[in-house]
Amino acid sequence: MEIFDNLAKAAKDFFVEPEDGAKPAAGAAQPTPFTPAPGAAFAGPAVVQAEQRHIDHIAGLLAGDGKDFPAYLKMVKSLAAAGLSGTLLYQTAFNAFSAVNGATVPGLLASANQFEDALTADRDKVLARHREKMGEVAGSGAPSAVVQLADQERKLAAALADLSQQLQAKQQQLAETQQKLAEERQKTQSALASYQLAQAAALTELQAHHRAAESFLLPGTAAK
Repeated sequence: MEIFDNLAKAAKDFFVEPEDGAKPAAGAAQPTPFTPAPGAAFAGPAVVQAEQRHIDHIAGLLAGDGKDFPAYLKMVKSLAAAGLSGTLLYQTAFNAFSAVNGATVPGLLASANQFEDALTADRDKVLARHREKMGEVAGSGAPSAVVQLADQERKLAAALADLSQQLQAKQQQLAETQQKLAEERQKTQSALASYQLAQAAALTELQAHHRAAESFLLPGTAAK
């Protein structure tokens, strides 16, 4: 039957290690990134796809000796690609898996717990390092780039606030100076206008008396 042919092929592909440099066959199932369920809470930024370095890191944590739960999971995925599902999928995969390496159900499930614990422990370690990098907790080593930049931001904000206060004070001084300047200019213009008025009146009076004196004091001037 086709299903058993697919099962045999899946088992062969799974248990036979590829030669160095061999490429996976076309159409081979590729790991699918975990997608949170709709409506699941997620406080961080949206990530379309995990970075390859993180995928490689997780793959390293799940790399076993071929007789553990990650190896069984590969068998499950291979059979799922062949069309199996549900109880038949997991039971058939276990039977094939156990036939090769003698695995037991309790041992297989204990292996799953171990890898889940390893992933959880690694997550806790990464989160602790993340909190140090974000400055949420004190770190034992050199401050991270985030901590350094946050400290620089605080210093610049404080300097900017101080400069803003100085700017406001200078603006007040400028406004007062401009007001005084306008007043002094007005006084100066008024003084000049007053002088010019007095000077013009004096000159007019002087010229009038000058002509009168010249008329009356010089002989023959009056006849002109």
